[in-house]
Parts: sequence; structure tokens; C-alpha cells
Amino acid sequence: MASAGADVAAAPGRLGGRLSGDRIATAALVMIAVSVLWRAQVASRGFLAVDDYVLITQAAESRLTVEHLFALYNNHLMPGGRLLIWLVTEYVGLAYWPYVLLMAIGQAILGVTFFRLLRRMLRPSALLLLPLGLLLFSPLTLEATTWWAVGVNMLPMQIAMVLAVSAQVGYVQTRRRRHLVALALALLLGLMFFEKSILIVPLVFLLTAACYADGGPVRAIWTTIRRWWPSWLMLTVLSLAFAAAYLSRSESSLRRPESAGEVFSFLAQILGSTVIPGLVGGPWQWLGAGDGAPVAAPPQLGTWVGWTIVAVVVTATVRQRRRAGRAWLLLAAYLLMVAGMLAATRLGSAFSGVAGGHPRYVSDVVVVAAICLGVAVVGLARTTSTALPPAAAQPPTTPTVPAPTAPVEAAPAAAAPTAPAAAAPAAAAVSQPAWPASRHGVIHAEAPVDPEPAPLPVAPGQPPADVPPTPVDVPPASPAEPPTPGLLGPVPERYREAVTVVLVLVLVAVGLGTVWTTARYGDEWAAKSGRSYIDTVRIEMASAPPDTVFFDAPVPDNVVPRLSSPYNLQSRFFRAFGTRPTFVDETNNASIIDDLGRIQVATIVGSTIQPGPQEGCGYLVDTGKTVRMPLTEPRFEWNWVVRIGYLSSADGTATLRLGDGVAQFLVRKGLNQHFFRITGGGDAVELTVTSGEVSLCTNEIAVGNLAPRSE
Repeated sequence: MASAGADVAAAPGRLGGRLSGDRIATAALVMIAVSVLWRAQVASRGFLAVDDYVLITQAAESRLTVEHLFALYNNHLMPGGRLLIWLVTEYVGLAYWPYVLLMAIGQAILGVTFFRLLRRMLRPSALLLLPLGLLLFSPLTLEATTWWAVGVNMLPMQIAMVLAVSAQVGYVQTRRRRHLVALALALLLGLMFFEKSILIVPLVFLLTAACYADGGPVRAIWTTIRRWWPSWLMLTVLSLAFAAAYLSRSESSLRRPESAGEVFSFLAQILGSTVIPGLVGGPWQWLGAGDGAPVAAPPQLGTWVGWTIVAVVVTATVRQRRRAGRAWLLLAAYLLMVAGMLAATRLGSAFSGVAGGHPRYVSDVVVVAAICLGVAVVGLARTTSTALPPAAAQPPTTPTVPAPTAPVEAAPAAAAPTAPAAAAPAAAAVSQPAWPASRHGVIHAEAPVDPEPAPLPVAPGQPPADVPPTPVDVPPASPAEPPTPGLLGPVPERYREAVTVVLVLVLVAVGLGTVWTTARYGDEWAAKSGRSYIDTVRIEMASAPPDTVFFDAPVPDNVVPRLSSPYNLQSRFFRAFGTRPTFVDETNNASIIDDLGRIQVATIVGSTIQPGPQEGCGYLVDTGKTVRMPLTEPRFEWNWVVRIGYLSSADGTATLRLGDGVAQFLVRKGLNQHFFRITGGGDAVELTVTSGEVSLCTNEIAVGNLAPRSE
């Protein structure tokens, strides 16, 4: 582990080095691989669902144009996602496996970039695997790695969050402008897939203030604004430009809660049922929601256990490390922003009762929670200077360094043999005041620093990664946390063994809970009506006669709900199908795809005409005459399908009228039937033979909807 620690100290922002020489990186990559394969296996048990079909249909109906890419979907702007969907639809068709592959790739990228962030931002420690494990395996992110309509928004946003934070940390550490470019590109990446990525801007600002600025809230915010103003200027310009473009195209999604009780119930649900249980391996139980992802439904005992674990972790880390309190406040602030955005767009609607129970709405919170856990448990890495201040342009013969306000006696004894050359400057610094000015890449002692031991200096010949050597490597009084005796630092020696056992048991319990929750989620996700429906239609179409035609009708509500109309129509649902059904508006022999996907002979369910007066004929209609036929039940104004069975003496044409609706159809000699659409309503139909020398008998006219004919 010593070589691993040296490797990390030498390259805090890189995965680099041979894996055999870095056990932490090896373990991290194994964890990432396991999470990717596990999530891919869970995802592959399911299928496309609900919004997936609508997005695929829109891609199949459109060419690859700017208008299509930037079209809003449910008020979401997602040109990057539309591009991926269009490419898959164009070259693969209606399939699920490409989206599983894309989500697996996204999960892998997220894991690698997050571990890189941990190496850059935090101290070298095996405890880095704790926040990494939280991000990779938290059940709160299951929807983002299984349901494409969620993953196409959330995975790029999560990756963008990690890249943006990493870029800002790099800028704080080095003041290199390339990190500003990376920060801008990260924000744009997120906004290309999900407008919610605008939350990256306040996240980066608050994280910088919490982790890299000293003093009270007002002073920390002012220091953050003043010291790293190029970041905020660039992010503000990008945010305003995006907001102007988005608001000019979107409709307002803001809603007003019906009561204070609705708001309270929502907050209790999002915290008690979703976030807190999800952070400790819950919710352990799920409530099925059709083809969509299940809703969190934790048992009451599990909720209280989750609150207890979180409270203990927060309390213990705050007592051990000063920055931990700020980290948890950062998490609370971000969660408050997410909850406020969700409440403003979901409460006051028909779905407000379950708005807080969907983990997909808070899956981005896991990224922030993992970062905050790392800061609280591991501590921040040292911040090293990359340039001298103007006053030090001509350094004296004996360089001096700014002194921390903490007593020098707090420095660990191990520092002397590690870096003997630093002993003289450190001793001289005792009598010198702290510099009240900022320097590139350095956070100086403008406020009292931690009253804890100073951090160990970097070993000679091992400069931090991404930081070129300087004439004088000045160890600043940065807000980085000094090393502690370990996670159990504050615990008395006689209790450490018992506390260690308890911590191991808690970790094991959280791990087992995560496995259980993920398995139960997989069971719910595997039940897909849409997959069964599509597979059955494929089989039926392969064996159907070539002249089989269908009237358009909605797919079952459990596949695409009617709220998605008109994209729930079969003619649009099967647009990306390999062998598409043929849909018509009139035919002599209609077929229908039933709710199970089977092809059956069609008939009409609805009103029929009352029996006619002619024996053996019913109603006799001659050319040029109009016959009125009362219906058994009146029909309201709607788009109906009519079936007429008749016996005709010759070929000709006829016209049927239903209220204001009129439809003309061909009449063929002999015993025939005909199906056609008509828009109208009333309590009777009128039939007229308009051409040919025709005498027509009918006693079978039905107005209604298509249905399978019973055998």
C-alpha cells in the first residue's frame, strides 16, 4: 500500500501507472467492471418502456435535421439524446440491446471519471473506494442504467457533473486556463442531454466555496467569487445563453401545489422513501408501475434504520474533520435545489402523490453525496502553488513561506525524516504572519486554519500531477485536511476494535441491502408487456398472408398509455418495425392486432341497425333511393368504423350517412362485406345507392370500434 500511496501522491488526478503497482486503482477498476456488468445484466432482463417508444417513433418519422434534434419532448431539450436514438433507429430499428450497450458504456465512463476526480480532489487512501462504491452501486441510479428514457438524460448529466467538478478542482489547484475550457465543455455536454444540467453551475460554485474557501458563509462566498471569478463569468455567460434559448422554445412547466400538506407529504416521501433509504442500500421493497420503473416503497423500519445510519455517519465525520460539516451542508443544499425544482414542476398534478417516490428524479444527488462522503471521510488533497506572487518575483536568498496560524507543535513528528529540507523554512515560518493575499492555485491563511496537524509534505522528486515544478514549492495554508490517525482517529484505543467490528457489520448490511434491492428491482423491471406484445406481433406477421391489412388502433395502455396519443397508435408504434403491418381506412376483410399481439379477424363492437321490414332481405335499397335505418343505440360524434354486410345484384357505389358524417364505398356483386371509417354521430344511418343498376339488401350494419371476432 505504500507504493500505491506514493503513486497517488504523484498523480492525484490520473488512473495512471501500472495497475500491478497501484492496488487502489486495481480495486477501483474491478468495482467499475462489476457495476457495469451487473447493471447491464439487470437492464437486459427488461425492455423498452413507455417514453422509449415515443422517442423511437419520432426518430423513425423524421429525417436527421436540426429541427428534429432540438424539438422538445415533454418540455425536455435533449439534442444529444435524440441524435443517439435516431442513429439506433435508422441502423438497427426497434431493438433494446443497443440502448443497454450505450447505458453500460455510460456507466463505465461515469465510474472512471469519478475515480479520477477522487484521486485529484482527495487524499491518497483506500477509503476512496467508499464514495466510489456509493456512486457505482446505489439503487438510486438503477433507473438511469436500465430505462433508456431516463438513462439518456441522467447518465450524461452525471458524467458532466463529475467532469465539471474535476475541471474546477483542477483550476483551483493549478489556475491553468485549460481547466476553464474543460469546465465549459462539461456544462455544454450536460445541457445537450438534459436541461436539468443547469444545476451544475450552482453545484460547482457551492462545492468550491465549501471545500476551498475559509471563513464564515459570507466570507467564503465572497472569497470564492473574487478568487475564481473566471469560472463564474464563463458559467454565467453559458447559463444565460442556454436559458434564453430554452425558454424561447419551451412552455412553462411550473405548477402550484394545492396545499401545504401536499408539499410536506412530498418532502417526507422524497427524503424518507427515496433519498435516505437509497443512500444506505434501500428501499428494499418496490411498488410495481406497469412497464415503467417501480416506485420506492421502503418498510417503516428500513426508513428509520436509514436515518440512523446517515445521522451516525454525519455526526462521526463532523467530529473528526472540520470540512465534513461543510460537505454535508453542500449535499443538503443540492438536495434542496433538486426538491424545489421537482416540486415546482410535479406538485399540483395527477402524479404529485408519487412524485417523491421515483429515484430517477434524484439520481444526480448520488454524485454529490459520493463527493461529500469522500470529503468527509478521506479529506481534501493538498493544494500546491504553481506560481509565485509578485512580491516573490525576486526571492531572497533564504526563501520564506507563509505560516499557518495553527501552532507548529501540531506538526507530526514523521515530517522531519520525510522532508528534512523543509525543516528550516518551517521553523522560520513560526514567527511570520500569514499572507492576506491570494496566489495562483493557493488558498492562503486568510482565516484560521484547522487546529489539526499540518499535512505531510510531498516527498522530494514527486511533484503533484498536472503541476509543473516551480522555483520554490511553497506549501500553503490550504483548506486541505491534515492527515489523521485513520477513520477511527477520535476513538479511544480500547474501543477501536469494537467500533471496527460495528463498522464492518454496517458496511456488510448496506452491501447486502443493495444486493437485495437491486435483485428486487430487476424482478420488477423484467416484467414487460411491451416486449411480449412486440415479440408476438413479429411472430404473427411472419406467418400472416401478404394481403393482411389492419385498421389503425391504439396499442394496449400498459404498453403506451393513451396520454401519449397519437404516439400510442399502432401505425406510429410500429413505424420502426422491420416488417410493418399495413394499415388502411377501408377494406373488404379487416384484421386486428389484439392486446396480446395476435392477429385476428376483425368485427365491430357498438351499435347495430334494427332489423329491416323485408323478409329475407332486411332493408332493400335501389339505385337513387335513400333508406333510413335506426340504430339500436345512438352514437355520439366520433371517428367510428362501420361494417356493412350486403347482397348486391350488381357492381356500383353507395353512400352511407351518419349525422354529419358521409362515406362513399364500392359495392360489388354478390354477398360481401365492407369496412370503412366515418366521423359522425346520431341515432340512425342513411344508405343510398348512387351509381349502377343495383338492388341491395342489408340487415347488417354496425357502427363502433374494431374488436377481434369471437370464434
